Amino acid sequence: MIRVIICDDQEIVCQGLTTILNSDPQIKVVATASNGLEVQELVAIHQPDLVLMDLKMPEVNGIQATQKIRNSYPNVKILVLTTYDDDEWLFDAVRAGASGYLLKDTPATDLLQAIKGTMEGETYLDPAVAGKILNRVSSTQEPQIQTSHIQLSERETEVLQLMARGLTNADIARELYLSEGTVRNYTSALFAKLGVNDRTQAVLAALRYGLVDIRDS
Repeated sequence: MIRVIICDDQEIVCQGLTTILNSDPQIKVVATASNGLEVQELVAIHQPDLVLMDLKMPEVNGIQATQKIRNSYPNVKILVLTTYDDDEWLFDAVRAGASGYLLKDTPATDLLQAIKGTMEGETYLDPAVAGKILNRVSSTQEPQIQTSHIQLSERETEVLQLMARGLTNADIARELYLSEGTVRNYTSALFAKLGVNDRTQAVLAALRYGLVDIRDS
């Protein structure tokens, strides 16, 4: 059972999401919060597996709450669900530790799959959102590190490219005619080579250091 807290300042949204999530026998909504301060308190009480987080909220916004929760409870996953696809909100959410970023027009079936996939280590980024990350990373003025020491095999590069497009392990396995276990092994190897801990960080590193390009994907 995946235990979820929903955080959104619109009560009707919380009610609707609760109905959708509780319709899946593998997911249970244990609490709802109306702002970032309240969700921090509820996380401390309920110790959920995942927080479905809105961004623009009163008192404490979703970015601040994400960072606080990830610092205090690193095992709690944060999946952003918002109407905002603004570059600053997006990039700040990822840097704060969000495991994925979805827009509120995401179909219910995709949202349920995203919650389950996030708990399995997948990263869910709306394709338009992934493009915005690329644009932001490409335009940064920060000096790039030397990447000559990062040696990726052809297959690892293929897996990373598909990961950057937002494909799940199951999708990558089908695309490359591999087993999911083999894809997980490649993913673990990529994390080690890139010096990261999750798929979101791996995608950001890959985009920043020019290891993949999703603009034409």
